[in-house]
Amino acid sequence: MLPSRRERMSAKLEEAFQPLRLEIVDESASHAGHAGSRAEGETHFSVEIVSAAFIGKSRLDRQRLINRVLAGEFAAALHALRLKALAPEEDQAG
Repeated sequence: MLPSRRERMSAKLEEAFQPLRLEIVDESASHAGHAGSRAEGETHFSVEIVSAAFIGKSRLDRQRLINRVLAGEFAAALHALRLKALAPEEDQAG
């Protein structure tokens, strides 16, 4: 069985950022009928990631880094990411 998009994204983000915390939620069902949605889902995700790799980086730079790591997923029908990328000292949940 092929890994899900969530599993692939998790593996790529783990490898690139060695996160202290990583939460990925498939929100595709709540976007049914919207632009970019597909019947099979796996198009809209929420990602919350805490990593030392984000220390000293702006919010935009963090998003660019994540989008670069997940470029292959965007090319394969990932439509939208809701991102929360934090440095360890910014993490209130951890």
